[in-house]
Amino acid sequence: MSDSSRDTAAGAGWGDAERGVYRHLVPERVEKISWLNPRLLWAARNGVLASWFGDPTGRTRDRWVAQRAAAGAPADKVIRRDDPDRFSFMVLGDTGEGDEPQYAVVPGFLTVGQDTAFAVIASDVIYPVGSADDYDTKFFRPYRDYPAPIYAVPGNHDWYEGLGAFMRVFCDDAPPLPAVPAPRPPGRAWLRSLLWHRPRPGDGRRLDAARAQRSAPAQRAVQPGPYWAIDAGPVRIVGIDTGLLGTLDAAQGAWLREVSRDPRPKILVTGSPLYVDGEHHPCAIEGGGTVDEIVRDPAHHYVLAIGGDIHNYQRYPVRLADGRTLQYVVAGGGGAFTHATHTIPRVDVAGVGEDDFRCYPLRGDSLAFYSRLYGRRLHLRRFFTLTDDEGAAVIARRLGVTPARAPAPGTRVTWRTRLVASLLGAGRRPDRRARFRLPVRKIYTQLFSPGSATYSPPFFKCFLRLDVSPEAVRLRCHAATGNRAQELDPPVEDEVLIPLV
Repeated sequence: MSDSSRDTAAGAGWGDAERGVYRHLVPERVEKISWLNPRLLWAARNGVLASWFGDPTGRTRDRWVAQRAAAGAPADKVIRRDDPDRFSFMVLGDTGEGDEPQYAVVPGFLTVGQDTAFAVIASDVIYPVGSADDYDTKFFRPYRDYPAPIYAVPGNHDWYEGLGAFMRVFCDDAPPLPAVPAPRPPGRAWLRSLLWHRPRPGDGRRLDAARAQRSAPAQRAVQPGPYWAIDAGPVRIVGIDTGLLGTLDAAQGAWLREVSRDPRPKILVTGSPLYVDGEHHPCAIEGGGTVDEIVRDPAHHYVLAIGGDIHNYQRYPVRLADGRTLQYVVAGGGGAFTHATHTIPRVDVAGVGEDDFRCYPLRGDSLAFYSRLYGRRLHLRRFFTLTDDEGAAVIARRLGVTPARAPAPGTRVTWRTRLVASLLGAGRRPDRRARFRLPVRKIYTQLFSPGSATYSPPFFKCFLRLDVSPEAVRLRCHAATGNRAQELDPPVEDEVLIPLV
């Protein structure tokens, strides 16, 4: 097994290494997504409008689900497969930017996933707004050689054009919904409708040609809707749709409670993680209750909850009051820009501390990655750029932890490395106050993340393989750096065995 980022700097992708073959897969013309582009931000405005003027996705989702039911989809929305008691499947999260970081995941994903039964995409299949014509280079082309079905739960970006393209691709070419009469002015709904972003006329004309790249019968996957359950071997995998704002509508909440009563062990897949960045986000359900309350109920027998949306890997083993341990995982590193891990403060949530917490990239590597990026952007390479050793050393000092990969002997924490870490939003111990506090963490992670400005390894992408047996699920997080060594033998960044009995 090859070195991981916890073993060596080379295992993390640093240094002079041979670039991977993924470069030959990338389309000649690549859309450069930058979340600092005002035009792109305007196109992606529906999330903001929903938070200001009311969220219409619950009603739209109900119409999609009713349409699929009328077309013959199972009423309980359960996909019943004939997998044996021992099988494996893959999970990718937040994939579809269509640029080098997404394609850098593909060779390792195909190597590790060649004998798996199916794959699941957890959130944001297509960026920036889920357009049908983007499925060619951001879904069908990169995964054309994966021989098994791919299921998906939508993320907020898939909802920015009303989920129409997602439904066409994953739900048996669902036809467009009939138009709803515009609300009468004046009012919040009328103003929202006036400003709402909608698909371009003619969007999806290239979709049929794109489908040919994944047209083998064994690759076909048809979902009953945007939320579903899969009965596979000894487990039930439950996928929920958290829409634009990371919540569940009442109808989906009722379905989740019902489908969770099945006695077999369960794995949740969601577009919004329940634990992330050292915080608990239980996911509210319209009308009362939360998703996490359902997941924690011992009668429902959940053992694992996997969420996308945040573009890195995190794992929180939460010990519940009844003695069980539930694994909460963030798995959004499948292709979109890398969200920083160095901004995560020292973890202390739900009894999970630093010794239990895992993340990828390591915080020191994340800080070094971002320092290189902003050194280039600001033309201050000599001042801003930190080595991976300097990143690990300053993070260890700020958090009061032993780094997972020890920095080289003689690495010093200087005023420069401390200042760069502060400017880039590095986390701290909760009990330690800074002499001055810059309000950069949320601004930095939400606004100044690199987008597709990163076109050279290491990319710090990842994907999951889950091996299921009647006794346990083994989860492994594999790294994709963009270097050839990690393509040939994708390193395991984290591994955990989750009992089912």
